[in-house]
Amino acid sequence: MAKKEHISETPATAWLRKHAVAFGKHPYAYEDKGGTSVSARELDVDEHAVVKTLVMEDEGAKPLIVLMHGDCKVSTKELARQIGCKKIEPCKPEVATRHSGFLVGGTSPFGTKKTLPVYIERSILDLPIIYINGGRRGYLVSLAPQDVLQLLQATPVTVALHER
Repeated sequence: MAKKEHISETPATAWLRKHAVAFGKHPYAYEDKGGTSVSARELDVDEHAVVKTLVMEDEGAKPLIVLMHGDCKVSTKELARQIGCKKIEPCKPEVATRHSGFLVGGTSPFGTKKTLPVYIERSILDLPIIYINGGRRGYLVSLAPQDVLQLLQATPVTVALHER
């Protein structure tokens, strides 16, 4: 019988517990620069249900989080238009870590160092369950997208660019 892997608490899972959110734990073999295709493959789930947590900033360097399907990109031009900014661009990794408190590749929208505005791709809300980073590289949590919407007071946007 395989030994069940112990998963230590992260700021993200502590935050979810504090807010009494039911979630599944999904550790996997992390590959540097592997992205959502690796986590989807390792967990045997559709990459469309794996949600990336992207730290971006507006023209005034104000940080924000965008939650996007693993198999899509964000139209930063469309996002800026929808939220009333001139420009949105991804943060450099060290800046993203400073804002979120998480290493890139392990960024979760839950339990961030600073409370950041969260934007969620509208079509994510149509999924029954999503897999999103649990606050560490190689660790996703599964939960209902409606929980994410309500708990993070996320703003739905339509900014997905399909990569395929």
